[in-house]
Amino acid sequence: MSAAAPQVEAIELRPRRRGLPHGWRSLSVYLFVIGLVIFAAAFADIVAPHDPAQQDIVNRLQGPVWQTGDWDHVFGTDDLGRDTFSRLIHGARISMRVVAIVIPAALLIGTLLGLTAGWQLGKVDRFIMRIVDVQLAFPGILAAVLLAAITGPRLSNVIIILTIFLWAAFARLARAETISLRERDYILAARTIGAPGYRILGLHVLPNLVNSIIVLATLQLATVIIAEASLSFLGVGAEIGTPSWGSMVAEGRKLLSIKFWLVGIPGLAIVIVALVANLMGDWLRDFLDPRLRRSR
Repeated sequence: MSAAAPQVEAIELRPRRRGLPHGWRSLSVYLFVIGLVIFAAAFADIVAPHDPAQQDIVNRLQGPVWQTGDWDHVFGTDDLGRDTFSRLIHGARISMRVVAIVIPAALLIGTLLGLTAGWQLGKVDRFIMRIVDVQLAFPGILAAVLLAAITGPRLSNVIIILTIFLWAAFARLARAETISLRERDYILAARTIGAPGYRILGLHVLPNLVNSIIVLATLQLATVIIAEASLSFLGVGAEIGTPSWGSMVAEGRKLLSIKFWLVGIPGLAIVIVALVANLMGDWLRDFLDPRLRRSR
């Protein structure tokens, strides 16, 4: 008598679902916010419903739409009757213009000097790093005030000061990474066969710095926005009358107790954009650093 063959249950094979990597939804939110600000800044003349300098004394100090205002002035008006929403959009243009110049300039200067210091070492390294130490020890706000006292408040002053005081961060990063890479086996092999230094730096060292530089540049975006707003708040930033988030806060502070939105709206814009830039930088650091990816 033969034994009954065991029955094997059929197992349905389903294709594995490939979801997005961890945190991509957060990155989408960050990119949306930054993209919205960039779009508003690029097309401020089209997006803004009013001329930011146009005064409407009849409707001065009108509240935002959720209080006593109307949809013609969504965020209300200031003490001169200028539309707050339009000034907020044009203020974004000022901030993004400073970011678009300062970050690439500081990145380029700092990375080149950092690569040079980390590769050459010796007297060259000591000279460059002493400049970095002096720059870090000198307060940037004081330098901006002194420069404004000589030339008057100008946006170009803000760009010059911020570039001078931000390149050091990129230089220190590039120097540290270069020193850690210059003793790697493939670098030593390239030097042994007589490859020139600039070729080694361009083909082997610099590509390994890209991820770290991208992360630092993203984090510095928040620094530039806050610094520009701070200098404009002190009156040493953009030209008088130019709609800047910092100058909007300065102009509205005298009415803070009764018209809080004049300070709250531009202040909230500064906080949101700076926070999103920092969060995006943290996300990129976690994503681009293989050690952090393995630790998840």
